[in-house]
This record gives sequence, structure tokens and C-alpha cells, in this order.
Amino acid sequence: MNYNPGLHILSEFKSDNTEQLSSFDDCKNLFNKLITENGLEKVGEVYHDFPNGGFTAVICLTESHLSIHTWPEFNLATFDIFLSNYQKDNTQKVKVIYQSVLSFFDGKELKKTEIVR
Repeated sequence: MNYNPGLHILSEFKSDNTEQLSSFDDCKNLFNKLITENGLEKVGEVYHDFPNGGFTAVICLTESHLSIHTWPEFNLATFDIFLSNYQKDNTQKVKVIYQSVLSFFDGKELKKTEIVR
């Protein structure tokens, strides 16, 4: 039997929305909404605001993970998402969540790597 583990997107993007890049509050709300809307299951999460601005977050899912790290002083963020296809094909969900995050930050892709595992 062949198994396609899933799609992993790694991205770096620019954003002029320094307010959204500076603190995790709104991003946490977005992630929770996307997780619920896409029928994913959260098993753990860590969010951290840095004293001089910017934040990092990692959300563990039964399907795998998503993470973000921001540098508002450089108008920069990195984001990655991987969802396993173990019980069903989650490829489209990865793409939808990625686009939603990019839109939320008004992000402009600098680098994007799609790894089909």
C-alpha cells in the first residue's frame, strides 16, 4: 500500500501590518478559528510575545503542526504548516490555511517551499 504523508508548506513573507506582527493575540484568534473551521484537533500550543515586539507560536495538532515567528522591526514573518494525510487527504486544508494566514497579515511571499511528503 502506498502512503502520501501530506503537504508541508514553509514560507517567509513581508508585511507592512506591524501591529499584527507585534503581538500574538489576533493571530491566536485566527489560528483557533482556522483549526475549528477545518475540523482539526489541537493537542498543545505555545504562544510567546517578545518584550520589544514580535512573537512566536507553535500549535501541535493530531494531524501535525503549524508555527509562526515574526520580526515586526523587519516587517518579516516565517510560517509553516504540515498536516498528515493519515486518515484523510488534508492537502487542500494546508493550502487554505496558508492563504488565510497570508491574507490576515497582508503578506507578500518572499519564499515558499512546498514539500510533498
